[in-house]
Amino acid sequence: MICPHCERNLLRKERTGNRCTHCKRSYALDPKTNPLRLNDLRVRRITTTLTDGGRIAIVPDQLWYALSRKRLRDSAFGQGCLGGAFVGAGFVTVVALFAEAPALLIASGALLLIGLGISLARVMGAGKGIPPVVREGFPALVLTPWRSVYGGLPPGVLDTAASDTGTAGATGSANSAGSASSADPAGAAGTTGVLVCPDRAVVAFLVADGLPARHGLAVVRSPAEAAAVPSKGPVLVLHDTDADGELLVRGVREALPGRTVVDVGPPLRTVRSLPQAVPYRDPRRRPRPADLRILAALGTYTPEELKWLGQGWRFPLVGLPPARLLAVVDRVAGQVSHGADPDRRRAADLGFLTWPEAAGPDPVGGR
Repeated sequence: MICPHCERNLLRKERTGNRCTHCKRSYALDPKTNPLRLNDLRVRRITTTLTDGGRIAIVPDQLWYALSRKRLRDSAFGQGCLGGAFVGAGFVTVVALFAEAPALLIASGALLLIGLGISLARVMGAGKGIPPVVREGFPALVLTPWRSVYGGLPPGVLDTAASDTGTAGATGSANSAGSASSADPAGAAGTTGVLVCPDRAVVAFLVADGLPARHGLAVVRSPAEAAAVPSKGPVLVLHDTDADGELLVRGVREALPGRTVVDVGPPLRTVRSLPQAVPYRDPRRRPRPADLRILAALGTYTPEELKWLGQGWRFPLVGLPPARLLAVVDRVAGQVSHGADPDRRRAADLGFLTWPEAAGPDPVGGR
């Protein structure tokens, strides 16, 4: 690996104890010992990309997903056993031929069958999509060592560990917005609408940017909390692309009959068609058969899509490019608040807010 300080290429013996023998400085992560095979330079490079060169702040969960993408694409199932089985089969075969021991050929055949079985399982996707580091374990395995060496998180990464709401640690207006959100989850009276998002990390990300305050949105995490908000405006539902997310939209509509409910979550069929989108699966969070029956009754999913959801696959919001996620939610929230506010709607009809504006690239394109 390359030392993040002096940029010398270090052999394993030249970096014992996570310290460079050339510049004598410590580093946080070693690809030989880190389960995500990370090094400090890669973390810095990915963080710079996610923060759009420092233009926006991100949360640790978004960094976790970005650093896990490469491992999610590959299957680690039986990785060590696969090579051992084939090497062992070859060695035993050679010994059997020279020793003229037919019994060893049987053992060689058994090892070969084991290797072929593991290979077939890998081709069929066994172990694929399961993160080597779970989301909850990322701070201890990656961010804690980083703090101990550099005294803080990578530049642009918000510290969300100090509060249950996930909004503490953001600077400036983000702190005040987070405090207001946790102290008064229903928001102030007269809000334009409601944003329902069950993911604390995504809420922290949006609050840090000031998006809810900018559009007059009260932020809640469940249909019951949305029903308690003293607002009759539209309800935006932002969710992961998975079975739970699809059911959340249905639950919000049932809890708020007569209200305008806008599904802001990425559509399953669209996201699955994107080559750069990397799903993951969590065996602990497979949907129940009853939930799958509800989704099947909606008639909007193919049998193959229902099977995919039933296996626990998902595209999480934290996996979307942060700048793109922010742009999409900002645009939808702007359209909703624009239409809900009578004064702004009349102004727009007269052209005060729409003239003239150069068309920019669609922020959803290529997601």
